[in-house]
Amino acid sequence: MNILLLGSGGREHALAWQIARSEQTEKLFIAPGNPGMQSLGIVVPEIGVNDFEGIMRLTLHEHIDMIVVGPEEPLVKGLVDFLHSRTELQHVLIVGPDASGARLEGSKDWSKAFMQRHGIPTAKAKTFTADSRSEAHRFLQSLQAPYVLKADGLAAGKGVIISESLEEATRELDEMLDGRFDNAGAKVLIEEYMHGVECSVFVATDGYGYRILPVAKDYKRVGDGDTGPNTGGMGAVSPVFFANDKFMAKVEERIIRPTMRGLRREGIDYRGFIFIGLMNVDGEPMVVEYNCRMGDPETEVVMLRIQSDFVELLKRMAEGWLADYKLEIDHRAAVSVVMVSKGYPGTYSKGMSITLPLEGTDTIIFHAGTKIDEEGRLVTNGGRVLAVSSYGSTVEAALRRSYNTARQILFEGKNYRHDIGQDLILD
Repeated sequence: MNILLLGSGGREHALAWQIARSEQTEKLFIAPGNPGMQSLGIVVPEIGVNDFEGIMRLTLHEHIDMIVVGPEEPLVKGLVDFLHSRTELQHVLIVGPDASGARLEGSKDWSKAFMQRHGIPTAKAKTFTADSRSEAHRFLQSLQAPYVLKADGLAAGKGVIISESLEEATRELDEMLDGRFDNAGAKVLIEEYMHGVECSVFVATDGYGYRILPVAKDYKRVGDGDTGPNTGGMGAVSPVFFANDKFMAKVEERIIRPTMRGLRREGIDYRGFIFIGLMNVDGEPMVVEYNCRMGDPETEVVMLRIQSDFVELLKRMAEGWLADYKLEIDHRAAVSVVMVSKGYPGTYSKGMSITLPLEGTDTIIFHAGTKIDEEGRLVTNGGRVLAVSSYGSTVEAALRRSYNTARQILFEGKNYRHDIGQDLILD
């Protein structure tokens, strides 16, 4: 098959790594891609993920058989709807939901209402706009700290704010309603805080059948000990010890099956990945949020643990024929430590020269924010620069490999957390 993968981050590098391993892959095109993917396929940097016409032209010119959409923005903007509307592309398989399905992520307000309609356990919340600011202030005052604020639309992973004081929460709310996230913050959800431990559950579905991929846990705050502001993700670990058979049986019965039934009842033909951010509240799973794609940096560990043919899984998802697919999981642990630029998630510099060590057989360096400069050097080109992912017989063994490699990676201002996965190491 000729396959087109859309995206340029660490998630897409990990997806490309799995796709390239399949014997079914004849040619892999990646748009816009990054330098780390050049050994896996043909990188097409001039076509962005929101260039719908360019994607169509590339698909026709290169006789693409299947398109895999990595990031959420083109899905929310209706890329799949656009492609399905073109008669010349009717034969092309597409992995990713249409705009109606992508609302699971594209609108926190719609997503919360969906959960409420279908009896899916989640925190109580109310949605407010600038016109209802006074009511929003009163609702905040009725809650106990900490306070959770969520921008309704896409905000590049920075639209969720947790404030410890009412004063701070009120200030953050006003800034959101005053346009901090542009249209994404035109509506703001104020949500009750859930006390527990988070994990990430990923579902691959053809709209009817589904497969639950390896569970992961990510680490969002920039500093050791879960300090500092939220980021797009500083690392991830799989497996997660508390996501055992008993817990996952609850997840499947109370969350995954009702989600799938709800989508079908609302006429949504969802063929793609569903990310379910879960909170384990005293052993009971509750939904924090949905995403309409794989998570980042969780993909950088989930892909390591899939042993069966990943392209076969993608193909069956798109064709609506997932029922008898056998998902095989690697028994080893996988971890990822994200290397970021100094100042991230705030202001940071780009263009810092990167020196990489040789990768071991059990460690893979996934590129997230890199480019080749005019002098031919590999340089930083984003806040999250690299994701160092490793296998190990245990989480602790995998972490040792990733941290050993992280110490050898050199670029000015490099930063990373030193405590990824420590809460999941069992004595």
